[in-house]
Amino acid sequence: MALLKLVFYPDDILRTRAEPVGKLTEKTAQFMDDMAETMYKSQGIGLAAPQVGLSRRILTMDVPASEGGHDLIQLANPEIIESSGKIIWQEGCLSFPGISADVERAAEITVTGTGRDGESLRFELSGLGAVCMQHEIDHLDGINFVDHLRGLKRRLVLREYARLNKSLISTEAGVHA
Repeated sequence: MALLKLVFYPDDILRTRAEPVGKLTEKTAQFMDDMAETMYKSQGIGLAAPQVGLSRRILTMDVPASEGGHDLIQLANPEIIESSGKIIWQEGCLSFPGISADVERAAEITVTGTGRDGESLRFELSGLGAVCMQHEIDHLDGINFVDHLRGLKRRLVLREYARLNKSLISTEAGVHA
């Protein structure tokens, strides 16, 4: 396995809808394993392929069952097929180091996708598991957690991100919008 390089906001790949994965290959499975290793080493609970520079619909996450998740999940082409309820959770992101914010999401979801070995998978997730999966699928759609924030709250969070991560942000990025 290999550690992959994380991509940080405002990189354009984080705003791009990822392409579907065709046939899963050994190379795809290895990439999923590399994503998992990168996620664990970065002390994250989820990671989407665009966050490591590949615009493909692949994610990995590991949220304990006690928090509404499962052991390691590695999915290609995930899709939320059902959702219900509302929950507010303080989210952070490996592509936005140093910041977090309360985000409202569905409290329970059902997700389908293709597993690492090509099998069709279905998960029913709640709580943190549901939040994490929605967060990662958003990345595959070019949506970042800060996009769920509005007005002053959004401006303050992005201003704090810019202050903490000056070396990652160019003045053209428009982070103060």
